Amino acid sequence: MTRQLDLILREGQVDYEPDFDLEVNPSFLDQKGKAWLHEIFEDLGGNGYLPLLEKLKFDFKIKRNLIIWDDELHFNRYRLISLRSDLYAEFNFQFTEGVKRVCRTFEKECLKGGMQERIWNGSPFSQACFGKASEPADFTQNGSPGWKLTAYNDAQMDLQSRLHGYKIFRLYPYETLMTGGSLKRLDQLLVNPKEEQQAMILKWLMRKVES
Repeated sequence: MTRQLDLILREGQVDYEPDFDLEVNPSFLDQKGKAWLHEIFEDLGGNGYLPLLEKLKFDFKIKRNLIIWDDELHFNRYRLISLRSDLYAEFNFQFTEGVKRVCRTFEKECLKGGMQERIWNGSPFSQACFGKASEPADFTQNGSPGWKLTAYNDAQMDLQSRLHGYKIFRLYPYETLMTGGSLKRLDQLLVNPKEEQQAMILKWLMRKVES
């Protein structure tokens, strides 16, 4: 999906930077920001010290706008927990309500790919933070430390990008665009878009970042 978006931006002659890395300045995270992250970490069942990312990776940078593609593995009950933080009430992220809706609706899509051991259990670090994994798809006990760490890191990226003076835009498969008289999912449009569909996607994306 990101390769197709890269092609659309390049052919649209947009001034952009692909595969952008943002080095985190620790001094930008004040006590209020740390309190938000602590709250999210604990709400997800985190234990121990608060893990903080040192580098954030984004798919594209357009001026002071950062764009990231979230695949199906980002939309589940744990991401929904992170989005309930006061962080999202304080900052006006344009994607918040849409992502909440998708988390409620498409967790079954997350389960399709997210029950693999490396994703469900996550890394040893995931389990050090969030405890031992339950059996795949079992949410009655501890659930998935891998999913929890992804949700926590997504919240970190949202906060740190804003603290560093950027606007973050999250794109995801379930967004819909009107084309040919009907709504089409973004991931379907990006599989093999026709020239007019490429132009429509570019216009839609640039309207987002320029709003």
